Amino acid sequence: MILRRLLHTVFWFAGLLACLGARADGLTELDTFLRQTQQGKTTFTQTVTAPRKEGDAAPRTRTSRGVFAFQRPDRFRFEYTHPFEQTIVADGQTLWLYDADLNQVTARGQKAVLGNTPAALIAAGPDLRGMHQVFDLRNAPDADGLSWVQATPKGRDGQLQAVRLGFRQGQLAVLDILDSFGQRSVMAFGAMDTKPLAADRFRFTPPAGVDVVRQ
Repeated sequence: MILRRLLHTVFWFAGLLACLGARADGLTELDTFLRQTQQGKTTFTQTVTAPRKEGDAAPRTRTSRGVFAFQRPDRFRFEYTHPFEQTIVADGQTLWLYDADLNQVTARGQKAVLGNTPAALIAAGPDLRGMHQVFDLRNAPDADGLSWVQATPKGRDGQLQAVRLGFRQGQLAVLDILDSFGQRSVMAFGAMDTKPLAADRFRFTPPAGVDVVRQ
């Protein structure tokens, strides 16, 4: 279940980071990103808060850190480095998940897994039209020094309740995801490096000796 939710979270934000143009409202900045940003690399900190259960003194949270890179139209790489090592790579054909602690690699057909999810649309789409097919998008009030976009899924049968995207000085600074289980995942991003990335960054070869599960 934890792995399933982790993958689900990753699908919604893959390809969303970039340095953008001049300051504007959130929707304008998001559209600029989709039109102009082809690749990028940044660090991230992810804080996941589970719904409070009866008897809990405080909400249960877990924090992880790592590096994220993407390249349009359909390639991305997450490298979680703390508190556990895990790598997720989309190479255009296959989605690879490597869990170092389990000594296991899971390989899935990328198109079948991602399909027409917003992550795939964001990574591939040249403008907001693809996102409008899946989300109701609107500017949200400025808060915490950020310009915000509120994205609400048009379909009510998925695992996502809402997504908020926060921009600071033309850069996507925060991604706030609330799923249908009441779990909240907030990703804070570092400065974006948009220099060209080597093609082999989005290739994955299972390490020798690991179990490979193909689904």
